[in-house]
Amino acid sequence: MTPRDVPGDDSRWSDLDRPPLNAAALRRGLVRDGGLWSGIEVLAGTGSTNSELVARAAAGKAVEGAVLVAEEQSAGRGRLDRRWTAPPRSGLFFSVLLTPGDVPVARWGWLPLLTGVAVATGLSRAAGVDTALKWPNDLLVTVGGEERKAGGILAERAGDDGVVIGVGINATLREDELPVPTAGSLALAGAVSTDRDPLLRAVLRSLEEWYGRWRAAAGDPAVSGLQETYAAGCATLGRTVRAELPGDRALVGEAVAVDGDGRLVIATKEGVQEPVGAGDIVHLRPA
Repeated sequence: MTPRDVPGDDSRWSDLDRPPLNAAALRRGLVRDGGLWSGIEVLAGTGSTNSELVARAAAGKAVEGAVLVAEEQSAGRGRLDRRWTAPPRSGLFFSVLLTPGDVPVARWGWLPLLTGVAVATGLSRAAGVDTALKWPNDLLVTVGGEERKAGGILAERAGDDGVVIGVGINATLREDELPVPTAGSLALAGAVSTDRDPLLRAVLRSLEEWYGRWRAAAGDPAVSGLQETYAAGCATLGRTVRAELPGDRALVGEAVAVDGDGRLVIATKEGVQEPVGAGDIVHLRPA
C-alpha cells in the first residue's frame, strides 16, 4: 500500500465508529516553536511506521521530533519480531524520532521505559483508564478482572545519533477482533473516551514532558524521577516471573526492582539477585 495523507482518502468514512485522524488539527495542537514535535504526518497505510521513519532518518529526510502516524499497518512489529495487527483506525500506531545527543548513550536504554511512563500517563488523563506497565514495554489494562495487553513499544536505533520509538495502542478493538485472548483495548477496559485525536495529543504531550525532564537531567533516571515513577506503575514488580532469556535460558524468581540501567532485577530462590536487560517476561503470580 502506498503511503498517503489521510485527508485525500475517499474511503475514510468506511467505518463511522472509527473516524480518521485529523492531521491538520494535530499539527496545530502539537507543533510549536521551541517544542519537541517538529512535524506530524498521518498516512492512510504503511508497512511499519518504525521502518518508514528509520529509513527517512537514514536518508536525512527526518529531524528530531518527527512524528509518523499510520491509520493502518500491514507489517507492524513488536519486540522479538512479533507481528502487530489491528483493523484500520482501531488504534494509535505511530513512531517518533528522538536524537538525545546530550545524553550519554549508556542511558538511552531508558527511552522505551520513559515512553511507557509517558503513554500510561497520557492515556490515564485522556481516556480515564487505569493502566499498568509490564517490563519492559507493554501497556496493560484490566478487562473483566483480567490483565490484558493493550499496547506495546519498540525502540530502534536510527543511525549514530537517533532513536525511533514506535507505539501501538488498541483503542476501539472489539472482543471479536482480538488477535489473541490476552489482548485488550481501551474500549474493553471501559475508557471514558476512545477519540483518537485527543488521545494522541495527550500521549505526545506527556512524552514531550518526560523526555524534556530526562534530558535536563542528562538522562539520569533517578534525578529525573523516571526510575521511581516507572517502578510505581510497573505491574511486574512484586510478582513471581519467568524470564525467557537469549540462548534458550530461563530464570524464575521474584521481580524485586528496576535498577539504574533499566534492567529488571529478579531474586531467585537460591538467594541470588540477577539483573535482566533483555528477554521475555511471563507473569506467574497475580500482584
